[in-house]
Amino acid sequence: MINLKLIYKVLGSLLFIEAFLMLVCLGVSFYYDEDDLFAFSVSTILTLIGAFTLRYYGREAGNNLSRRDAYLVVTLAWTAFSLFGALPFFVGAYITDFTDAFFEAMSGFTTTGATVFDDVESLPRGLLFWRSLTQWVGGLGIVFFMIAVLPSMTGGSVKVFAAEATGPVKSKMHPRLSASAKWIWSIYALLTIICICAYWLLGMSPFDAVNYAMTTTATGGFATHNASVAFFNSPALEYVSTFFCFLAGINFILLYSVVTRFNIKRLWHSSEFRLYFFLIVIFSAYVMAELIIRNGYAIEHALRSALFTVVSFITTTGLFNDDAALWPRRTWIVLAICMFIGGMSGSTSGGMKCIRGVMLYKMLKNEFRQMLHPNAVLPLNVDGYNISQQKRSSLMSLLMIYLLLFVVATFFLICLGIQSTNSVTIVMSCLGNVGPTLGAEIGPTMSWAELPDAAKWVCSFYMLMGRLEIFTVLVIFAPNYWNEN
Repeated sequence: MINLKLIYKVLGSLLFIEAFLMLVCLGVSFYYDEDDLFAFSVSTILTLIGAFTLRYYGREAGNNLSRRDAYLVVTLAWTAFSLFGALPFFVGAYITDFTDAFFEAMSGFTTTGATVFDDVESLPRGLLFWRSLTQWVGGLGIVFFMIAVLPSMTGGSVKVFAAEATGPVKSKMHPRLSASAKWIWSIYALLTIICICAYWLLGMSPFDAVNYAMTTTATGGFATHNASVAFFNSPALEYVSTFFCFLAGINFILLYSVVTRFNIKRLWHSSEFRLYFFLIVIFSAYVMAELIIRNGYAIEHALRSALFTVVSFITTTGLFNDDAALWPRRTWIVLAICMFIGGMSGSTSGGMKCIRGVMLYKMLKNEFRQMLHPNAVLPLNVDGYNISQQKRSSLMSLLMIYLLLFVVATFFLICLGIQSTNSVTIVMSCLGNVGPTLGAEIGPTMSWAELPDAAKWVCSFYMLMGRLEIFTVLVIFAPNYWNEN
């Protein structure tokens, strides 16, 4: 059965962490002396009340999570973080509808980057910092963050990591997961600090540099300016932003291995990295050609816009330096493919992940061989890992449930009166945690404010499923999850 007391204990500990993050934003509000002091003061108090209440009910709990508990903890953790994370928006009346506030918080923590704000420049800096911080913490995972800072609180941390981590193939890590979590978060923090320094040296203010660096390395896309990176009108800054988005789309365990062993060649030994790299090169070259031929862009401008946008879409970052809604419609297909594929497993990016593309290619290759040699036993190896039949079945199941969820949500949005192209890309954006959409009503540079409330709740649920790769969320709705021992 479900160990509710242990779940209360873990959720309470997580809310203490969220309250601390709100205190940091309260400090930012105090420093700039803006009107969001009240919002963060009240939100912090309410979050602490929630934390103390949950810890009280879980005071007699042990410290050993079962696999069943882990799935529920992860799903509830992301939901609770978003519910309490909506408070600064709602309490301060920056968003008067709680649906919009929850949507904004869920979009932040899942690093989707879709927003209901039409004018982010009107927001106080404490709230802007909170939006960026939600994405930075959600980038590697809320519960994974807890494993790094409070390892003693998660006795079943390996099960929790399995429920929250992205990708079907888990790379080898330190025998103690908490040690690996600390190292991976260290690499993540170091990448963010280097990005802050680069942005600052290229002309951003310290506040903008910190915010854009957090949302870049988290591949989230929240910005402090309505025009995103285009606001700075700096080609050098756009190239640097592209580079850091590209790095954030790489498996962080692989990055950790490269950094600790000082061997960049290890990247090229990964078939997933090779696919990720070649897709960016091929798609960028095609979009660049389209912009030169059909939109009359100069070569450098076309290269910069194409490369930035393709990397932003495939890493599901959502920052922009150009309005892709004005590009030829055929480039939208390429960008939609980027939204679907996503970056590498174990990165901060969303989408289906390149590793699954590698697996599908090898499965198809084996299928053709099997037709010619029916009795052959053909293993499926990816970078030395044998992909079991169970993982192959899981991959096909994931693709099928993805397609089913995609069709159902698209049909629902169209029934709500949303234009068909927008409906398709909105669902893809939510399931892939991308942020931008493609269409006439809601373009890649626009907010999602005009969506009906019903659509926003569906989108929020799809963002959660997309971040936790669908099955972690759906399994708790299965009857046998609650009935079977």
